[in-house]
Amino acid sequence: MQDTEQNEIPASEGGVRSENGKRRDGEGQGGSESPNHGRRQSDSGSPSDIGIKDGSGSPNDEGTQANNRDLDDNTEQRANKCRNRNTVSNISNVSKVSNVIEDRTEIQKQSRKRKHRHLWAAALSAALIFFGFSYYYLDKTLPDHLNIVEGRQEELRFPLLFASTLETQDEEVSLGNPSDIPADKIRISGADSFHLFGREEGSYQMDVKLFGLLKVKEVQVDVVDENYVIPCGIPVGIYLKAKGVMVIGTGTVTGLDGMKVEPAYGVLRSGDYIETVNGQSLDNKEDLVEAVNQAGSSRVTLGIRRGEEAMTVSMTPVETDDGSYKLGAWVRDDTQGIGTMTYMDLNGNFGALGHGISDTDTGDVVEIETGALYETQIMGIEKGESGSPGVMSGVIYYSPGTQLGQIEANTETGVFGTADESLRSRIMSQAIPVGYRQEVTAGPALLRSSVSGQVKDYQIEIKKVDYSSSHRTKSIVFEVTDPELLELTGGVVQGMSGSPIIQNGKLIGAVTHVFVQDSARGYGIFIENMLEH
Repeated sequence: MQDTEQNEIPASEGGVRSENGKRRDGEGQGGSESPNHGRRQSDSGSPSDIGIKDGSGSPNDEGTQANNRDLDDNTEQRANKCRNRNTVSNISNVSKVSNVIEDRTEIQKQSRKRKHRHLWAAALSAALIFFGFSYYYLDKTLPDHLNIVEGRQEELRFPLLFASTLETQDEEVSLGNPSDIPADKIRISGADSFHLFGREEGSYQMDVKLFGLLKVKEVQVDVVDENYVIPCGIPVGIYLKAKGVMVIGTGTVTGLDGMKVEPAYGVLRSGDYIETVNGQSLDNKEDLVEAVNQAGSSRVTLGIRRGEEAMTVSMTPVETDDGSYKLGAWVRDDTQGIGTMTYMDLNGNFGALGHGISDTDTGDVVEIETGALYETQIMGIEKGESGSPGVMSGVIYYSPGTQLGQIEANTETGVFGTADESLRSRIMSQAIPVGYRQEVTAGPALLRSSVSGQVKDYQIEIKKVDYSSSHRTKSIVFEVTDPELLELTGGVVQGMSGSPIIQNGKLIGAVTHVFVQDSARGYGIFIENMLEH
């Protein structure tokens, strides 16, 4: 009965509803039953879907089962919907997590790629720097040119930081190593030595390859006959006549109106050579002065040589208060000084100084037309000190009877020409072999000089040898160790340039420069660089 009460709609005040849903008062009182007693009906009069009671008041089994099935179906549907919602939610969450993981993975991949690119870039840069430095080092360390004596096996050693391979395809020049294993390829490194043998005179090529792969240098190998020269060490007076009139600078000129002008400014340069004025050739600076005065206030055309280029420039001379006309240019047409003769060969050809004669104002090597050697007398020696190089002072005797030879070239590596008979007769030294750069080593050597008034050999110590061709006049670093020379000059002084350097009985070089801060030390040039002029 409890189920019946729960499934029925309660009536207000003990009333029930009629079939049409309206309440009928008085019916059902006093125990009387309505025609539909015991049956629940819907508002439309059809039996209720919820339940039907029989006469005993027990629920109908079929209706109950149907009702339970409906409840189960509804419950299952709700559960399925819930599961579907949870599934969709889970799928959505999994998708989000998956996207996050994929994003992180992609970022890590990109980061690794960037790191790899940076590593490759760093490795490539390091390789380029290494090979660039190796190329530069080998190019500066190894000479461009080697001389070897025909029929003589030379042992060579160059200070190499990296393993390199030497190759030659010429049968006239053969390579070898200390183990006497002949080959056309020799691998050297560090202080390793190798042998070079020239079978026949001529010029040949040897290639240098870094690690046997990258060609970094071509070395010209000249097979020559053994050369003998006489080391001199005597002082000589040098006179050079410039080729044209050399401009050493420009300056102001005061005109008749009192105004200061500089007509040559921006037109002439220091180091220019004036060769003509209005087409007229010049022999010296006196010719230039005369030609300018003849032109007067008219514009003049100058033919000049600037380096390797010939050109013309124009300007107007300025009249000064003394009645002369000037261009406002400082000029020089000659130069002179005292130096030391280095060698004379068996044919009377000489070399001196070991460096060129440069103009004191421009610093450029003077381009000469003619020149000559003259007798000189050393009058005194100012000893060198730290920061102040010493100097030999003397007198040059200019006269036809005092000329010792003709100068034919003034170059970066020295002054060269032909000795007169008077000079040849004065040189009493014996000829000795020429020692080439590969024969020069650190250690004891001799410096020949006449600073004491007579030719003598003084002890020096070679400290460093630069076998490359980059410093042609500073290939040897040496120190004077002879007490007598140190007492006399303090070491190396100006005027000693060209003094021969002898090692192991061969002429190997000449003095060129003195260390300003240490007069006991100086530079030297390989003798072969002088002989190549």
